[in-house]
Amino acid sequence: MSRREASPPIPVTLDGSPLTTGEVVAVARGHAPVSLADPARERVAAARAVVAAAADHVDPIYGLNTGFGSLSKVRISVEQVHEIQRNIVRSHAAGVGDPLPADVVRGTMLLLAASLARGHSGVEPRTIDRLLWHLEHDVLPVVPSRGSVGASGDLAPLSHIALALIGEGSCLHRGTERATGALLEELGERPLQLEAKEGLALLNGTHLMAATAALCLEDAGTLVRAAIAGTALSVDACRASHGPFDPRIHELRRQQGQTMVAREVLERLEGSTIVLDHLEDDPRVQDPYCLRAAPQVLGAAVDAIDQVRTIVERELGAVTDNPLVMPEDGSILSGGNFHGMPLAIALDSLRIALVHVAGIAERRVFWLLSGHDDQNPVTTYLAPEPGLHSGYMIAQYTAAACCNELQTLANPASVGNVPTSAGIEDYNSMGATSANLARQSIRLARDVVAIELLVMTEAMEHQRPLRSGTGVERTVEAVRGEVTPLTTDRPPAPDIARIAELIAAGGV
Repeated sequence: MSRREASPPIPVTLDGSPLTTGEVVAVARGHAPVSLADPARERVAAARAVVAAAADHVDPIYGLNTGFGSLSKVRISVEQVHEIQRNIVRSHAAGVGDPLPADVVRGTMLLLAASLARGHSGVEPRTIDRLLWHLEHDVLPVVPSRGSVGASGDLAPLSHIALALIGEGSCLHRGTERATGALLEELGERPLQLEAKEGLALLNGTHLMAATAALCLEDAGTLVRAAIAGTALSVDACRASHGPFDPRIHELRRQQGQTMVAREVLERLEGSTIVLDHLEDDPRVQDPYCLRAAPQVLGAAVDAIDQVRTIVERELGAVTDNPLVMPEDGSILSGGNFHGMPLAIALDSLRIALVHVAGIAERRVFWLLSGHDDQNPVTTYLAPEPGLHSGYMIAQYTAAACCNELQTLANPASVGNVPTSAGIEDYNSMGATSANLARQSIRLARDVVAIELLVMTEAMEHQRPLRSGTGVERTVEAVRGEVTPLTTDRPPAPDIARIAELIAAGGV
C-alpha cells in the first residue's frame, strides 16, 4: 500500500489505561489524533481538587509550598505559587546538544499527557489539553538531547517542553523554528499560567526515556525480521548446511528465541536447490559459527529484546510523577517513581543485543567476501574481475567500523552514577543517556544488516541458475527492487542507504 493510499491512523484516547508501543508509534510518527476521555478528565479534576485544597496547608508539601531538590526545606508563600512554578520550568531548561528528532519529542509529549491523565499528578485538565493541542497542530518544542540524568525525571528535556506551554522557548512549526510566544499568538492561543505543583508535574517523569525506548523497540522489531531474512539468505549464499537449523537441535536447548530463529530460517530455505547441489560431495564437516550458531546468537538477542519490551510496556502504563496525589483519600505521597533505573538497565540490554544482531551479520559478510571457500562459486569480494574491480571489499570495512562503534556504545550507562542537587539526588540512572545511545545503535545495526543483504543478494547471482527457498527468493526480490546487480565497480554507499531505508520501512 502506498503512503498516499494508507489508511488514516486510528485515534488514540487517553483513558488511564496503558499505552501500547503501536499507539506511541502511531502518534509519534503517524500523527494519529489524541484525545482525553471524559472519565479521565474527571479523575484529573478530582486530583486537582486535592492539590488545590492542600496548597494553602500549613504543613510543608513538596512541590506545593516548598522549593525543589536540595531547596525543599525553603517554604514558599501562597502569593509566590505562580512564580515558583514558572521559575522551575525556566531554570530547569538547561539542555544542550543537537535537538531531539520530532518523533521522540512527539512520543515524549504523548507519554507525559498519558501519565498526567491517570489522575495522580494534580494538574488542571487544560494543561493536558494544551499538550494535545501541540500534538494536533504539530507545534513541537525544540528540545536539546542532553541534560537528563534519568532521575527526578527527565528534568531538562521535559522543561524545554513545558516552556512551550508557558509561551517561552522555541518551537518547530511547518519546518521553521519560531519563538513560541509569537507562534502561539499567531495561532490564537495564550500561554498557560501554571498553578501549584503543575510545573513540577510537567518536569517529573520518565517520559523521554520511555518514548525513546518504545520507538527503538518498534525499530528493533523490523531490524530483527530483516536480520532473520539476512541469515537465511546468507546460508544459501555461503552454501552452508541447513542441518544446524533442524528443530530437534533447538528443542534440546529450550530457548524460545533460538527455536524461533531456527524455525523461521528453515522455513525461508524450504525448496532450495542450492543446498541439493552441494549436499552429497561437500567435504566440509561444519560451517563457521556465524552460520552454524546463528540461531543461538540471534535468538539470544531476540530474547533480550523481548525482555526489554516487557519493561517498556509496563512503563507505558505508569505514573512517574512526584509527589503523587491519591484522590480516593486525599493523600499526597512523596516517593521515587521518577527514577529511570528500570528503563536504563533495559536500554543498556537492548544495545548489547544489537551488538550481536549486527556482529554476527558482519562475520558472515567477511566469510563470504574472503573467497577462501572453494565450494562456493562466488568471486573474491564479489568483484566482476578481482583485481581490476574491488567489488564489495570496503563494504565489509564499513560493517566492521559500525560494529566497533556498536561495541563502544554498548558500554552500560546505568552503571555510572553522578550525584546531583547537592547530594540529595545521590543515585541517578543515566537512563536518558541509555536512550540516546540506543537510537544511535539502531541506526548502526540497521546499516550492518543492510550490508549483509546487499552482499548476499549479489552472491545469489553467482549461484544461478540454482534457486534458494521461496522465502529467501522473496528477500532477494525485495533487495533487487532497490539495487541492481554489480557489473562493474560503483559506490556501494547509495545502495546500502536504500536497503537500510527498506529495512526501516519493514520492507524486508
